[in-house]
Amino acid sequence: MLRLASDENFNNDIVRGLLRRKPEIDIVRAQDAGLAGRDDPTVLEWAAGEGRVLLTHDVTTITRYAYERVQAGLPMPGVFEVSPGVPAGRAIDDLLLLAECSLEGEWDGQIIYLPL
Repeated sequence: MLRLASDENFNNDIVRGLLRRKPEIDIVRAQDAGLAGRDDPTVLEWAAGEGRVLLTHDVTTITRYAYERVQAGLPMPGVFEVSPGVPAGRAIDDLLLLAECSLEGEWDGQIIYLPL
């Protein structure tokens, strides 16, 4: 199962729903890792160091910094960009499918846009 991280502004209802549906899912919120208020490159660096795919709603800056990491040859385990308009239940279904059916490293260097 993939290891996940959510950025500071990610919908906590989705995080709670993931944990309710799959209590053993390995997900860490950025604020719980001491990253509250930190900039996007720092959050991406932390996620890469932890081998965690980052969950975000931020299509503007996170994606830009993620692609910059890839271009610089730095590790980037992946970003799952969840559109803010996606109903929480749909986001949870898609994220669980990705987390449970993906191999470690499968999303390295990629940004996946949800819903699927």
